[in-house]
Amino acid sequence: MKPVEIYTTPICGFCHAAKRLLNQKGVSFTEIDVMSNPGKRAEMTQRSNGGRTVPQIFIDGTPIGGCDDLYALDRAGKLDPMLAA
Repeated sequence: MKPVEIYTTPICGFCHAAKRLLNQKGVSFTEIDVMSNPGKRAEMTQRSNGGRTVPQIFIDGTPIGGCDDLYALDRAGKLDPMLAA
C-alpha cells in the first residue's frame, strides 16, 4: 500500500471523518498535527499548493485535498486503486 500522510488538528470533525474512512479501509497513515506543531502548517500549505484547511491528505506524496475529496474519490471507485501498491 502506498504511504498516506494526513495533516490534522485534534478538534477537526472533517479530520476525524477522513481518518475513520482510512481506518475502515485498513490504511495505515502518518498523522501530522498542525495544532501541536505549528511549523508544520506552512509545510502543509506549501505541499498542498496553497491548501490552508485541515485535513490535507497526501497519497504517495501527491496532494489529493481534504475530507470531501477523499470521500469523492472513494465514491467514484478511484481511492482503492490510488492506495494500491
